[in-house]
Amino acid sequence: MTTLDDVYRKFGEVSEAAQLLETELGTILIEASAIEAGLIKSPDPEKATEIYKKIDRNTLGQLIKKLGKKTEDIGCVEELLNMALATRNRLAHSFYMQHNLRRNSVDGRKVMIDDLEGMHDQLLDAYKALMLTQGIDLEKLAVEQKDGDPSEGD
Repeated sequence: MTTLDDVYRKFGEVSEAAQLLETELGTILIEASAIEAGLIKSPDPEKATEIYKKIDRNTLGQLIKKLGKKTEDIGCVEELLNMALATRNRLAHSFYMQHNLRRNSVDGRKVMIDDLEGMHDQLLDAYKALMLTQGIDLEKLAVEQKDGDPSEGD
């Protein structure tokens, strides 16, 4: 039976995925900005702090737009990022409004969970694709970790 706690828990997991994506976009933008400002060869803590604070104020949509202008690396995943943005916005601004009274029945909560699982998949797909642009294959790492975990072989 799907409980309201299950819905709230899944909502939190989806929110976490959105924040992972936002954090990674910010990290990539900080790196690109630091390189552009020459901070790698000539460290300047004040300039670095200024860059960080400026980037930290951005929304997910602003990060996507600014990073697209700074680097061509994300061009191949821009569509996924824009879909993830729409998903995150729907999650944050209208998920409960869309589902309204469904929270009051087992069948309704199941519909909510299914919707949240789809949103989670979309956000994680965008996150994994973004990580690939940075040379990090999360799918491969997960398989390697599973293969190397002795508790998985029991």
